[in-house]
Amino acid sequence: MPDNPSVEDLLDVAVGVLGGVRRDGQHQMAVAVAETIDKGEHLLVQAGTGTGKSLGYLVPAVRHAVLENEHVVVSTATLALQRQIMTRDLPLVAKALEPHLPRPASIALLKGWHNYVCVHKVAGGYPEDEAATLFDLGDHAGAAEHPAAEGAGENLGAQVVRLREWAEETTTGDRDDLVPGVTDRAWRQVSVASLECLGTKCPMLAECFPEKAKASSREADVVVTNHAMLGIAASGSPNVLPDHQVLVVDEAHELTERVTAQATSELSVAVIEHASRLARRHGGIPTTDLDSASQALAGVLVNLPEARFRDGLPPAARDAVGSVRDATRALLSVLKPESGPQAPPEAGRKMAQATMLALYEVADRMAADPDDNKHTVLWCARSEDRRGNVSTRLYAAPLAVNGLIRTHLLSGRSGVLTSATLELGGSFDPIARAVGLEVQPDAAAVGPASIDKDSPAPPSSVPWQGLDVGSPFDYPKQGILYLARHLPPPGREPATEAQLDEIAELVTAAGGRTLGLFSSRRAANAAAAAMRERLDVPILVQGDDQLPTLVAQFIADEATCLFGTLSLWQGVDVPGSTCTLVIIDRIPFPRPDDPVQSARSDAVEKAGGNGFLAVSATHAALLLAQGAGRLIRTSNDRGVVAVLDPRLATARYAPFLTRSLPDFWRTTDRTTAVSALRRLTASD
Repeated sequence: MPDNPSVEDLLDVAVGVLGGVRRDGQHQMAVAVAETIDKGEHLLVQAGTGTGKSLGYLVPAVRHAVLENEHVVVSTATLALQRQIMTRDLPLVAKALEPHLPRPASIALLKGWHNYVCVHKVAGGYPEDEAATLFDLGDHAGAAEHPAAEGAGENLGAQVVRLREWAEETTTGDRDDLVPGVTDRAWRQVSVASLECLGTKCPMLAECFPEKAKASSREADVVVTNHAMLGIAASGSPNVLPDHQVLVVDEAHELTERVTAQATSELSVAVIEHASRLARRHGGIPTTDLDSASQALAGVLVNLPEARFRDGLPPAARDAVGSVRDATRALLSVLKPESGPQAPPEAGRKMAQATMLALYEVADRMAADPDDNKHTVLWCARSEDRRGNVSTRLYAAPLAVNGLIRTHLLSGRSGVLTSATLELGGSFDPIARAVGLEVQPDAAAVGPASIDKDSPAPPSSVPWQGLDVGSPFDYPKQGILYLARHLPPPGREPATEAQLDEIAELVTAAGGRTLGLFSSRRAANAAAAAMRERLDVPILVQGDDQLPTLVAQFIADEATCLFGTLSLWQGVDVPGSTCTLVIIDRIPFPRPDDPVQSARSDAVEKAGGNGFLAVSATHAALLLAQGAGRLIRTSNDRGVVAVLDPRLATARYAPFLTRSLPDFWRTTDRTTAVSALRRLTASD
């Protein structure tokens, strides 16, 4: 092989080592990724299930990093894909290519600070956390993806004891390496958020697991991270990522939502009281003004409606939040670390200071003048816990994240964004606008709404292209898209009798073997309850157990059905006849009262665009494509996707949505769909 091997030659080597076969779409993708990186441009590449997209970008990424000595960051949305890339795909690619490149490629994994055990805290250097902190809302990037821990059956004390024993043995300190896992509450006893870290003042800095991970990432050719970390970087903390010249975003269809979530703040009386307790307990200072401000805010929150505030917070709420901000600012000035033998313990004071700083930033953001808050979505929401206690919270989210993504993630480097679902309505334009690669005067707000006013215009010198490399599957021959045109449109009820009759007939024809994707938990529960009464097949419903356990039970028994909501739409991979029927109860439009989506739709309308098509329909198209994609996972899979919402066959916007789906053979005739399912059941 030559000194400068082509990406296609290297891909053949990697595929051969992994025991795979040549896939034309994978080669097309690898070549396009390599050319895009070499030119310093951006690429949106849709690679259908079965293409092998991981190797399609990892091979050119490793090749470029080694040959050009430029660093590459690869980000995923889910822990499952992150593990697959870090523990299997990337090490195998690096090893396979090593004989054909000038030097071995180095790789590293980087997560948020809170995902690593803190050796100083385990050694007793920090006070125990008595409750959740503001940092649980996002600083520990990726931790929110942890399912209910397998070790949750242990009491808290037993979990903490096991964690401390594990901390003495682990070489990574990574929470994902702890099996079985523990609850979030237990994990907080052995970890700290990045703002709580003592940094260079820590007496155990040399043993610090997150510092080691960060140091490794600075030296590595290819670093694997997650979208939550990208969200932190996009929100104004770019130093959380190592310097890099290339960014690869897998599962890119989730990027804007993850960045939005990371940039969303919340404020409640409970959060303020927690910060106040930490200041008194660990900072040794009185909090009279903050406590008074908290009480005043509590009085205001009682009378606030659950709604989006279109013109900033109401005056009374803004004044109350402003008082919280002012009191917090004053406390920050006296929470600075002290020195001397009588000084409070530094770790506890650092926790108090970090929590107070986070509270100040949230309050300052919410209390801003309405004219300065036009690009922030503000709303009030209430929730009730298991004990019946009602909590009222204020939220703030960015109206737009495309400017943040463009400015902090894509500017100055080459970006490759890939997913099985990027081309929506037959075009890459919606996702391109969503990540700030393209701005049009009449639709600047598509996806995540209008471009940030403070962000620079997208550089015209850095072009982008969209590429669909297809799928190795023969969708028209492997699957049927059944549109139940005859059913009544869905209403407010979780499920109509006509829908339940349809589900029963379809599931019976399929012999169970059904994945039911529902638009709400109420709808999933209603359908499950009805089918348990009508049918003689096992019905599992999300919430009965941990999701991984339910999926395992679904796979183990072919007759079993699994009903659920959003986690199943995007996170389940069940090849084979276990999943012969996928039912979608209705088009997954966002709720009309969703504060962020409605604000973005309004922004599009104000700019002269079509808010429904740009926001609601685009959101629905993405989820429909993801949901329908659950059916065909291998070249041997066969089955039916049944959509029980007649609007997908009759509405004016229906073509936009159906163009986003796999190219299944399509029918509106129930007899045809039922007969096909019966034939499949009889043949298996």
